[in-house]
Amino acid sequence: MLNVTNDITLQDWELSESFMRASGPGGQNVNKVSSAVELRFEAQRSPSLTPAVKTRLKRLAGRRWTNEGAIILQCDETRSQVRNREIVRDRLVDLIRQALVAPKRRIPTKPTKGSQRRRVDAKKQRGAVKTLRGKIDKDAL
Repeated sequence: MLNVTNDITLQDWELSESFMRASGPGGQNVNKVSSAVELRFEAQRSPSLTPAVKTRLKRLAGRRWTNEGAIILQCDETRSQVRNREIVRDRLVDLIRQALVAPKRRIPTKPTKGSQRRRVDAKKQRGAVKTLRGKIDKDAL
C-alpha cells in the first residue's frame, strides 16, 4: 500500500513494478544488475481517485498515460534498485498530489472606461506622429 494523503491510499493491486538493466552510473555493474525500475499504476481503474482527479492526472501525465489508462514511470538515476524504487514512488505521489489541486476558475475582467479612453488617445497620438512623417510638397513651401 502507498499513502498519498490521509484520505487516499493506493492498493497493491494498482501498482506493479518491473526491473531492468539501467543505462546510467554503475560502471561494469550496469551490465549485470537490474537496477532500473518501471512502475505501472492502474490509474483509470483506481477506486481511490475521483473522475475529476483522473482527468487532471491524465493531462499531467501526458505521454506516460497509456491507452489502457495506466501511468508508467521509470527511474534509473542511481545504482541502487531500492533507491530507484523510492524515487519512482515519490514521483507518482507528487503527480497525484498535483492532480488533487483543482485549478481556480478564471473570472474574465472588463477594462475600465478610463483605460479604454487612454488606449484610444494614445493610438490617435501615435497616428498623428506618423502622419507628420509624410512627404513634404515643394509647392507648399
